Amino acid sequence: MTVKAKKTSAAKTVRVMEVPKRGILDQLLGYQIRRAQTRLFAHFEEHLQHLKITPGQLGLLVMISANPGINQVALARAVGIERATLGEFVDRFEREKLVERRGLIGDRRSYALHLTRRGQEFLDEAIPAVMAHESAFTDHFTAVERATLLKLLAKMVDRP
Repeated sequence: MTVKAKKTSAAKTVRVMEVPKRGILDQLLGYQIRRAQTRLFAHFEEHLQHLKITPGQLGLLVMISANPGINQVALARAVGIERATLGEFVDRFEREKLVERRGLIGDRRSYALHLTRRGQEFLDEAIPAVMAHESAFTDHFTAVERATLLKLLAKMVDRP
């Protein structure tokens, strides 16, 4: 990275920082995905802080809503987090009356997860806000570009 001095008047000199060179990083998919995720999550936080939820936690609620009765092991596997971590989230969701655990018939060690009415109402409010956030974040994409990006990312994630 280089620093250049730029004169703005006879008495003032302003230091202008150039963007640092990234070398090979611009060619690395993982690096670009991570940068995009960081920016997307920051945008989420800035525009959706009133929801008091992270993108990952929202994803869990959406998965529970889409799969009523899913057990914690299957949910943890589906989203790629540790069962203990998921348990902490589910505990929080239960305290906030967003999710309830119900015993599974034939398996006293597992619980089926269900959204409560309050949980569904929360999602009904949150989803339009999330969709607006995503639309604002990608407003410089065409519809085809956005669809292509989603398709390619799904192809990466769903690879056996």
